[in-house]
Amino acid sequence: MDFALICRDAPGVLEKRLAARTEHMAGLKVEKAAGTIIDGGAILDAEGNMTGSVVLCRFPDRAALDAYLAREVYAREGVWGEIEIIEMRFVDWAKLMAD
Repeated sequence: MDFALICRDAPGVLEKRLAARTEHMAGLKVEKAAGTIIDGGAILDAEGNMTGSVVLCRFPDRAALDAYLAREVYAREGVWGEIEIIEMRFVDWAKLMAD
């Protein structure tokens, strides 16, 4: 299943986010290698400060997504205060571009 995650940081957690960033990035590398993270990035405010994340991901089912969120440091440590989970279907770029 394909998902888009809109993860808004809890108020006042920028320092906590920065402190956990190394672990977050290491986890992303593992997930990307496993094929579960497709793409993503930080949401920025007008001053360029990180205020959340957008994650495009693919898991076999919602339970597997929930397991990912349980091990993701930003979710586990409360950096992400609100996580909107949108089930979606990604564009099959190879097929589209071949047409």
